[in-house]
Formats: sequence, structure tokens, C-alpha cells
Amino acid sequence: MKIVVLDGYALNPGDLSWEAVARLGDVRVFDRTPAAEVVARAAGAPVVLTNKTPLGAATLSQLPDLKYIGVLATGYDVVDVRAARVRGIVVTNIPTYGAASVAQFVFALLLELCNNVRLHADAVRAGEWTRNPDFSFHKSPLVELAGKTMGLIGFGRIGRLTGGIADAMGMRVIASDPRQGDAPPWDGFRWASVEQAMRESDVVSLHAPLLPDTRGMVNARSLGWMKPTAFLINTARGPLVVDRELADALDAGRIAGAGLDVLSVEPPAESNPLLSARNCLVTPHIAWATREARARLMEVAAGNIAAWAAGAPRNMVA
Repeated sequence: MKIVVLDGYALNPGDLSWEAVARLGDVRVFDRTPAAEVVARAAGAPVVLTNKTPLGAATLSQLPDLKYIGVLATGYDVVDVRAARVRGIVVTNIPTYGAASVAQFVFALLLELCNNVRLHADAVRAGEWTRNPDFSFHKSPLVELAGKTMGLIGFGRIGRLTGGIADAMGMRVIASDPRQGDAPPWDGFRWASVEQAMRESDVVSLHAPLLPDTRGMVNARSLGWMKPTAFLINTARGPLVVDRELADALDAGRIAGAGLDVLSVEPPAESNPLLSARNCLVTPHIAWATREARARLMEVAAGNIAAWAAGAPRNMVA
């Protein structure tokens, strides 16, 4: 069985092995595949794996041997799922591999906004503490999270893990999700609407999927609901946020800061206003990318292929 990996570098830049996939067939791994080369590289392969390389209807129509698409991520909008279904192509994703890593990264961003650790460490390295007459100094306001409110927009696996960390740090947690499920046993937890969560929270953390009704949900209007002292964190999907309107809110001081691991277009254009907005931390979509999470992703991807080959596909989205 021929297996083609269209863009394997992000998953495995060299610190993992493709052995688990290779045991299932003849594997050819490309670090990256330009759109113009997808058909040529995938030709004749019944199995194609992709992370961010698009597989649209026109491309699928040129791959008559394709029977299975494994998306090396949770989000699968890079595949035209409807076209795949029409052609009888099974599409799977990896739903749970990185929840702990992403929840951890939420707090990496948030704690940097609260404490500016790098700013102060750089100041010490530059000699400012050595020259300072006092035993202690700070170059920015420092924020304690205990007693503050975290609002979670989206309360699936990652949202719940994030809320658990917030609760452990003494924060009150409120959450908005159309499918609420069981309420966690945290003191003060309650369900809220999106507007209530944004109005009441000191930290708003986005964990919603990208759907037609969530695209652009963080915009000038909804940012106007937030406290001027509040922080926004986005480790979910970049297009949940209207870049220009968030940048304007930051620059005008309408909210205190933002930590973003995702942007509406990746990689971003140099002109993206969030790259220069006031008190805006932007990281290059790495919340998912701990070695531990990537190793789990690789294991589940191989398991998905094996299950499909055995006639019992799992993690199907089409």
C-alpha cells in the first residue's frame, strides 16, 4: 500500500520516527508540498496524509486511486469533506493528542502577560538590577490571577483542562458552550453566554471550533464588552478573531493585552496589525507542538490507518 505524507515537517522535523506508519505500507514523506505538486505526488496512492496542505474537490477528482485521507491535526477544514464523501474517500482526524499541551500553553501566554518574565530577565541580564539602588524593581505592572475570573469560550477537552488549571490557581471559572455537558466541581463555576463571559471575565480564553457562526466572533462589538483590564488568549483558531479590530482595541487601551498562538492567515503577512499591536504576544502556532503531543499524534495517525485497513475505521469525519 502506497502512503504519501504531503507535509510532514511540522509533525516531525527530525525528532520522531515515521516507523509506525511505515509498517503499514510503502511510505514517501515530503516536508512540504506546493499546491501545484499535490496531484503528481499523491498519484497512485490509496492513502494520503496531510496537515495543512489543502485537498479540495478539484484535486480529489484527479486522484482516482485515493481511498483514505488522514488529517494530521484536529481541524480538518483543509479537506473538502463533502467531495470526499461523494467519492467514497474516508477522512479521519486526530481529536485528542494535544489537549494537555495546548492548555499548558494558554498559561504560558497568560503568565507572560501577567508577569513579563522575559522583560525582567532581559533587564537583569542588561545590568539594570546590578545598577539599581533597591533590592527589587519592576518595569511593568504585575498581575495576580488568584481571585480573578476566567471566561472560557468553548468547553470541550481543552477548555475543561484549561479551566482545571485556572481553578487550581484560585480563579473563578465561567464557560460558554452550546453543548454544556456535565458541570465541573469547581467552586463558583457556572455557565454563561458568550456576552456574559466576555463582560465578566478578567481573562477570556478561546476554545471554540471554527464554524460559520464563530468566525469573527471576537470583533469590535464583542471586544467592547470586555473590561479594559482584561486579557484575551487565543490558542484555538485564528479566524475567530478579526485581526484589525483586535489590534485597534489593544492600541486604544480598550483591553489590557492579548496572547495569540494562531492568526487568521498563517504564516501572517508582515502587514498584519497584530504583529505590532500594543501588549500583544504572538507565537507561531506552537501550542500543539510539544514532542509528547506530536508523538501521540503520530501514534494515533498510524492507528487510524491500520483501523481503516482492517475495515473498522475510527476518528472518521467523512
